Amino acid sequence: MPVPHESAATEVAASVPWWRHLSRYHVFVLVVAALGWVFDCMDQQLFAISRGRAMAALVPGEDPVRWGSWATSIFLIGWASGGLFFGMLGDRIGRARTMLITILCYSAFTGLSALSTSFWDFALYRFLTGIGVGGEFAVGVALVAEVMPEKARAGALGLLQAASALGNIAAASTGLVFAGLEADGVVAQGQSWRWLFVVGALPALLVVLVRTRLKEPERWTALARSGRIAQHRRFTFGELLSVEPWRRHAILGLLLACTGVIGLWGIGFFTPDLTRAVLTAHYQALGIADDAIRPKVDHGANLVMLVLHAGAFTGMLSFGHLTQRLGRKRALALAFSLAFVTTLGAFWWFRALDQVWLIFLMGFGQFAPFAVYTIYLPELFPTHLRSTGTSFCYNVGRFLAALGPSALGWLKTDVYGGQPDALRLAAITMSSVFVLGLCVVPFAPETKGRPLPE
Repeated sequence: MPVPHESAATEVAASVPWWRHLSRYHVFVLVVAALGWVFDCMDQQLFAISRGRAMAALVPGEDPVRWGSWATSIFLIGWASGGLFFGMLGDRIGRARTMLITILCYSAFTGLSALSTSFWDFALYRFLTGIGVGGEFAVGVALVAEVMPEKARAGALGLLQAASALGNIAAASTGLVFAGLEADGVVAQGQSWRWLFVVGALPALLVVLVRTRLKEPERWTALARSGRIAQHRRFTFGELLSVEPWRRHAILGLLLACTGVIGLWGIGFFTPDLTRAVLTAHYQALGIADDAIRPKVDHGANLVMLVLHAGAFTGMLSFGHLTQRLGRKRALALAFSLAFVTTLGAFWWFRALDQVWLIFLMGFGQFAPFAVYTIYLPELFPTHLRSTGTSFCYNVGRFLAALGPSALGWLKTDVYGGQPDALRLAAITMSSVFVLGLCVVPFAPETKGRPLPE
């Protein structure tokens, strides 16, 4: 039976906020990982914001949604490929070293996207950008999960995911600035999308700032010194998929992650296209000339994306906390339910800017599962498979998710083509993917209150 003063000490320790357990180096690691993920998400969003205008410039006269969906699928295939490769590399050569390589990769090829002259070289640059983007998240999450004290791990990972919304907001703000510059004639008409990709090259500076101070986690270093890392150099995925319970965890994690990624990239990130359609119809009804409509539509699309990501930030911050209170499975079930309902509502009822609150709610719901993933997925795998397992769940799922944008384009053009609400109907049909996540949750293990597997 515990001694009274020991019980009191335990209660006091439990009431201490998680960030009070962090040393200065813990804070440094969290900031570096957060910045890497912020810039990663900024690059993703610069693509989502500029995709329509880029397609209009590179394949004039064609349906920008169809070509944009293909470019998105190619980007996601690169993301998945890079995630698998760099996730495995992170377990072999270390989390910190691999994370810095991925930041350089996605920064360089985002910048090169600005030089595109056709759809195909643009798609190549997006594929190579995706390779870096896919790798950064898994190694960054593994790094934070292993460096943070046990009592601060879930809180730090929740904050890491919530910080991603800051990158999305930065991208939308940058889009607003350059849309304004194009409207004022400072940037050539139809060319502001190129400058957005130039801005996307700036995160490479982060590598210069942190290269010398970032160290490998002690958990990984101890394994490397013991020789266990060397034992797994050739068969990392083989062990993941052949040894229980890691195989079961990998398959369940994949299905859970696939749900959120398809929902976001196959539906949510086509919000700018929906907004442009809504605003174009509105301004045309007012009799405004087409040349004057474009900057107004671009401004509105970026403004709506700001609202989406404000909702995303609120949702991820809330669910980072709820995941610790409710447990991983209950939080996931609630997140998928919210994503389903809010996506249906936004894509059907959003028809004017004064209804932008619907987009806020959709951002809250669609991003909520990602806060849970960030805390949950690293808890499913042991140290020598943590980066590999986390990246497997996210990135094999992305190979499947790459079909999402193409499926949306196919539904819009070939299934609902000719109907005035084709994009809305396609998105509503796609939103059934969130039901998949709800069906998987009961089979997943609960990891709340358990230490990281060794």
